[in-house]
Amino acid sequence: MNSAGGYSLEGTLLEICSCGSPCPCFIGEDPDGGKCHGVIAFHLDRGMVGNTDVSGLTVVNIAQIPGNALAGGWRSVMLVDDQATDAQYQALLDAFSGKLGGGLADLAGLVGELVAVERAPMTHEVEKVTGRLRVDGIIEADLQPIQSSPDGSTATLYGSAFATVEGAPAYVGKSARYRVNLPRHGMAWSYDGQNSIQTAWKMEHRP
Repeated sequence: MNSAGGYSLEGTLLEICSCGSPCPCFIGEDPDGGKCHGVIAFHLDRGMVGNTDVSGLTVVNIAQIPGNALAGGWRSVMLVDDQATDAQYQALLDAFSGKLGGGLADLAGLVGELVAVERAPMTHEVEKVTGRLRVDGIIEADLQPIQSSPDGSTATLYGSAFATVEGAPAYVGKSARYRVNLPRHGMAWSYDGQNSIQTAWKMEHRP
């Protein structure tokens, strides 16, 4: 079986963006200020695309979202973990570009312009929404939770528009630091103290 056989992916989805916390986009509402400058990172704890094992890798989508996220029209750059072999890279590209169908095709359908696909060194060290995300020379994000409950636990959302695991909490936090530096593709911004959300993520498709 090759990558055309479908995929089974499981891990976490991390969203960091220019919106206040929690991000309205994540629950299907319009973004703060009418547009959103976001990073969506998919870290794969376990994953198969066809017969290619992609476990342990990360795929990042840098997105300029011109309005409601569910309305589409995103302008995006896809970044693939440079630890991926050529076979893993192609499998991830096939899956996340929507070529293989299923839920990832629905997600890819929100992208109006895929500007580029690039490989880059990545560091993904996030527990709930405490930690950091680095894409070498492109993304710097340091994350901290929102602890709004009396017992100091991290604030959570359930049943949000971008959740894929029923009953799994989406942990709500803020970016202590959030930088994107990709001027060659018209993407460069800096936001601190804005939204970060991480949730369990699972996607399967068998044609």
